[in-house]
Amino acid sequence: MDRRLKLHNILIDILGTDKVYFQPPENCKIQYPCIIYKIKRIDSDFANDKPYSHQKQYQVTIIDKNPDSKLPDKLSELPKCYYETFFTSDNLNHYIFNIYF
Repeated sequence: MDRRLKLHNILIDILGTDKVYFQPPENCKIQYPCIIYKIKRIDSDFANDKPYSHQKQYQVTIIDKNPDSKLPDKLSELPKCYYETFFTSDNLNHYIFNIYF
């Protein structure tokens, strides 16, 4: 199975619903709480000036109406996952994490 799809399934398990969106288009009707994620960067390791491995970093945003959501705690338990920032917009709480997967 593709690594991104594995991450997608893990995020569904954390959220408890299928409201997990990978790079959703602007016209997508999003329901809350949800998780939106996208590729943030790809790191490469080199030997003899040639890449031999690549690791993708994803930006994962939890959006929840509940300011005391337990979802950020669950997400932060994943390996190579770290918290970046928080903000509110339209009375929705946005918790942003980065994860190498």
